[in-house]
Amino acid sequence: MTVLVTGAAGHVGVTLVRALLARGRRVRALVRSDTEGLSGLDVELFRGDVRDRRSVAEAVAGAELVVHAAARISLSSADDPHLQAVNVGGTAAVVDACLEAGACRLVHISSVHALDLVGAATVDERLPLAESRDASPYDRSKAAAEREVLRGVAAGLDAVIVSPAAVIGPYDFKPSQVGRLLLELRRGSLPALTGGGQSWVDVRDIVDGVLAAAERGRTGERYLLGGEYRSVVELVEMAAKEIGVRRPRVVLPLGLLGVLAPTAERLSRLRGREATLTPVSVRALCGSREVSSEKAEKELGYARRPLEETVAETMAWLCEHHRREVGAGRGSARGVAASGA
Repeated sequence: MTVLVTGAAGHVGVTLVRALLARGRRVRALVRSDTEGLSGLDVELFRGDVRDRRSVAEAVAGAELVVHAAARISLSSADDPHLQAVNVGGTAAVVDACLEAGACRLVHISSVHALDLVGAATVDERLPLAESRDASPYDRSKAAAEREVLRGVAAGLDAVIVSPAAVIGPYDFKPSQVGRLLLELRRGSLPALTGGGQSWVDVRDIVDGVLAAAERGRTGERYLLGGEYRSVVELVEMAAKEIGVRRPRVVLPLGLLGVLAPTAERLSRLRGREATLTPVSVRALCGSREVSSEKAEKELGYARRPLEETVAETMAWLCEHHRREVGAGRGSARGVAASGA
């Protein structure tokens, strides 16, 4: 079986590629330019861009399974044309290429943030997709991407959707927001923490859920892949204990961060930097404690490992792979911990 993975250089993508190879699958990896996480792996590198319909169609041709992991992640509260181009337009291109190809199955990796989370005590598949202007541009783009998949299903596409919670784990090459947070902790350059927390899920458990959905997921269905809720403070305490350092004692309350976030985001834009403290990141940390994986557990056999195990193995991997950065000692702080939305 030939499996195409879009976004194969991302955190979920590189982990998925490794799992597919371990199962003896032929893997075609759609990447733009960054291939660090795929170095040395026996994959067919296909250089292209999900925004380019021609390259997407060429990549899909001959694949029996397509896993669409490519996405742009943003904590910005401002509309971003790249979100629409990548998350919505790119998904539409993948859907149309799969429809044209005929005999292939599509697994679309979405996010719990595609759902309307406002006021939800429990996050599950019954929640509607995010539509309100109160939702962040990223949330709306992921919701619109799911609608593209459902459009394909209505046209006869064999497709299923998986929606992970906040991702953490090894193989974080770039690294992600949470990966950078943990590296700053190791370097001693993390000045303060935030209140709030998230449902954290191991990237390897997400990959297991994706592969189970490919095999057993019902066409047109969405499966939430939740993790374990811990506050940012608890998560960092686990990591600090693992590597024998002290966590920052200053914890900034979410109410204060909510007041500071708009100004912090504007200043980041003026300096040409990626904003991590934004109204979007603060809202994400205020979200529901419970992401239900009951449907995935019953239908896919989804299971998650203990978060303590994930944190230990993540820290070991980060410190080894990024040891040159870690060895640099104290660096300039980029600010407080932000959400890995």
